Amino acid sequence: MNHVDLREAITKGETSLGIEFGSTRIKAVLIDRRFETIASGSYEWENLLKDGYWTYNQEDIITGLQTAYREMKREVEREYGVPLRTVGSIGFSGMMHGYMAFDSAGTLLVPFRTWRNATTGAAARELTHLFRFNIPERWSIAHLYQAILNQEEHVPRIDYVTTLAGYIHWLLTGKKVIGIGDASGIFPIDESTHTYHPTMVKQFDEHIAARGYPWKLEQVLPEVLLAGEQAGELTAEGAAILDPAGDLQSGIPLCPPEGDAGTGMVATNSVRKRTGNISVGTSIFAMIVLEKELSKVYPEIDMVTTPNGSPVGMVHANNCSSDLNAWMGLFREFSEAMGYGVDSGKLYSVLLNKALEGDPDGGGLLSYGYLSGENITGIDQGRPLFVRSPESNFNLANFMRTHIFTAFGALKLGMDILTENEQVAIDTILAHGGLFKTPVVGQKMLAAALNVPISVMSTAGEGGAWGMALLASYLINKGPEEQLEDFLEQKVFKDAEGQEIAPDRTDVEGFQAFIQRYQAGLPIEQAAVDHLLQNWRK
Repeated sequence: MNHVDLREAITKGETSLGIEFGSTRIKAVLIDRRFETIASGSYEWENLLKDGYWTYNQEDIITGLQTAYREMKREVEREYGVPLRTVGSIGFSGMMHGYMAFDSAGTLLVPFRTWRNATTGAAARELTHLFRFNIPERWSIAHLYQAILNQEEHVPRIDYVTTLAGYIHWLLTGKKVIGIGDASGIFPIDESTHTYHPTMVKQFDEHIAARGYPWKLEQVLPEVLLAGEQAGELTAEGAAILDPAGDLQSGIPLCPPEGDAGTGMVATNSVRKRTGNISVGTSIFAMIVLEKELSKVYPEIDMVTTPNGSPVGMVHANNCSSDLNAWMGLFREFSEAMGYGVDSGKLYSVLLNKALEGDPDGGGLLSYGYLSGENITGIDQGRPLFVRSPESNFNLANFMRTHIFTAFGALKLGMDILTENEQVAIDTILAHGGLFKTPVVGQKMLAAALNVPISVMSTAGEGGAWGMALLASYLINKGPEEQLEDFLEQKVFKDAEGQEIAPDRTDVEGFQAFIQRYQAGLPIEQAAVDHLLQNWRK
């Protein structure tokens, strides 16, 4: 669309707005009816450790929301010369899980407890046993039950428990609702009814009945909605919060608020069954859309849903690229010490491409990039470790190949549960993240690790706020009975460019040899951690 058409579309409100609350950035993205970004704004923020809990200040939530919106609004005015008074639809998304508990007056009872807190182990174990369903520590129900176990004084006064996205949506619409993807990180979802699993809800209520609380679980949780369902309208009070300047009109429809995992699936066109996406960064996680539920409980697999309610097997590893990035920093220091400064793009491109020259298995080298503990492999605390034997083929190419392989090591073990134990069929996986900015290398190594084709699309870097804007657009632009996966495939991504790399047999065999070494060495890694901790305590 040209500037004149865009100006008219903005004036008429033929746009959709997505705002996502990430762990380090709040981002607002405004898109047109062709799903292209018109303007964006952002706000950088950081969590803080307060009274033993990782949290964000409630004031910063509002400040960040307003700042991101204001930056986006100013870009619209600067680029198109018109004030932003309305949009066609709005959607909010945020970090999944965590715990925001309110009383009947709408007062936050305890500071927001984020997904990062590892304080709910006892509750998660007890609920997993009760439900016979994996309840990770970061889930909202684990936080709620841990507060009950701790006999925290606020629990009897609870009137509402929601996520960060659910809170923002409630604040701006007055509606206590949640998208099904975000809901699936609060409490287990029944695929047939698309709401909280009724048997488990009953089990929970019976389990805590003797404590005499004045509420039942479903009374304090948000109503579950599917993508495409209207979730309320922006109230006059909500418009004033979002745009304190007073330009934004009320009455704008909102789609259900979602979690960041769901918006990632949407942004990568990965909501159809037998597809998946992998997000690579400090941590790494895979979201595989399943054709049916798993046969048993696996602590390594989270069961969540897509924004339209299909079951998803989620494999989350705490460690991915941090150790690799640390080695890149060391190589940068060497380059600078030799008098040859190099920019980050060239540094990563040269060194990552060296991995393609290495032996298929990495030459017998072994690395664990565990800067933090790793739940999939049972390592409690992080201690990065690189080892080799006298027989190893120690050169730069094998060193780089090994460190890329190990970035996918823990994920591979979790994915094997899905593909080998459960025989989950995967047609293709879309990958996104900084590692894939260097063409081919990351894709080729990941394809070898998982033995499945890996695609990277030109839109993969757009991010979750864009994915949330797409969900908002789906609310007002979908056809009669048009399913989300069809809307994405036939409208949003029909002309999207991408590259698919199939697994190479030699690379697959090489990674298999590496992962056998990786698994065999895990007792060494744990022993090294234990030994170092014992000595440091002395």
